[in-house]
Amino acid sequence: MQALSLMTRIVGAFCVLAVPAMAQTDKVVAMPGPMVLNALGAGLVILGAGLGIGKIGSSAVESIARQPEASGTIQTAMIIAAALIEGVALFALIICLIS
Repeated sequence: MQALSLMTRIVGAFCVLAVPAMAQTDKVVAMPGPMVLNALGAGLVILGAGLGIGKIGSSAVESIARQPEASGTIQTAMIIAAALIEGVALFALIICLIS
């Protein structure tokens, strides 16, 4: 529950701080609506990736505790899965910030 509270605060801070940083534009009339949605989408991407990698890590630690002799295989699978989640999250984050 503390992790969820911390992630909520981080996403909120990101949304508040991202809008002024991306507000510089050459246009006369700036539309803050899409920028807020982009920041919200980026925050959701980070939240989802963090929860996914946390779930993988907790499951891997539990599995290693049950079968210590399989720790090498479990750790390798965990790192590969975490890398795949991180790659997809980075791609989604770039899409959120570009669009």
